[in-house]
Amino acid sequence: MNTIDNTNTVAINGKKPSTKQEMIAANIKLLIEQLEAGHSEALTNYLTAMSRFHNYSFGNVLEIARQMPAATKVAGFWTWKNLGRNVKAGQKGIRILAPIVGVRRKKDSEAQKDITKQNERVLVGFRNAYVFDISQTDGVDLPAMHEVNGDPGESIDRLAAFLKGKGIQLVYNPNIAPALGVSYGGRIAILPGQSKAEEFSTLVHETAHELLHKADRRTATTKTVRETEAEAVAFVVGKAVGLVTGSASADYIQLYHGNASLLAESLEVIQQTASVILAALEPPVTEDRASQELEEIAA
Repeated sequence: MNTIDNTNTVAINGKKPSTKQEMIAANIKLLIEQLEAGHSEALTNYLTAMSRFHNYSFGNVLEIARQMPAATKVAGFWTWKNLGRNVKAGQKGIRILAPIVGVRRKKDSEAQKDITKQNERVLVGFRNAYVFDISQTDGVDLPAMHEVNGDPGESIDRLAAFLKGKGIQLVYNPNIAPALGVSYGGRIAILPGQSKAEEFSTLVHETAHELLHKADRRTATTKTVRETEAEAVAFVVGKAVGLVTGSASADYIQLYHGNASLLAESLEVIQQTASVILAALEPPVTEDRASQELEEIAA
């Protein structure tokens, strides 16, 4: 018997969150409480979850990390079935929010102007959905995920191609020493002679600066926050591609300054930026792989 765990939902003022904004607020509140209690590893758990579930929304990444920090690959009950695996009896689902999409019919006068666009899909709300980690299932082995274990492989070339497509120039310049990399806004300089792992991490860090900090932000940031956010993106991306990384908690604790809105904003832009970079590093998606991942992209 497979079950869903309704007790896993964190509450705000005794009320379970029912919207994406409420879910994010509840998780940030819990994270702040954990940090204030000295549990700095909680922030590392969230950043690690970002590296594993970059196709999920920010709110659902927070939910997965809070309910099962050790989760590595999650999917819905029927997705696991289709992959040849079954959810073990008695396992409790991880609650996330999934979008409810409806159809809005255009007025006849508008539809006549363009008969190919008579209706449009619109987001009408969210519903509770439950996913299970691979550790909660058994069955056929899944194809092994490619892990680079200290060697970024083709990731450097793919990231360089991504930057070129964005109109960002990439150069290697020994004169920037002792800096390993510098972001100038439209141009990145990397110190030559680094190991491939160091070069990739530096390149991700500077790419994060280009994407994060060369545009307007809702709130002002300090140099410390900007550097910390870029390092957090490098941590998330490095984890995702299999590079050996250190503990995030000690370095990234600076994101927290007792300001819940600032912490939420920083974590959200880190998640979004890492997701953009990781998408650029992925090989072309086949039709079969795309269909398998449809259910896993939620809210």
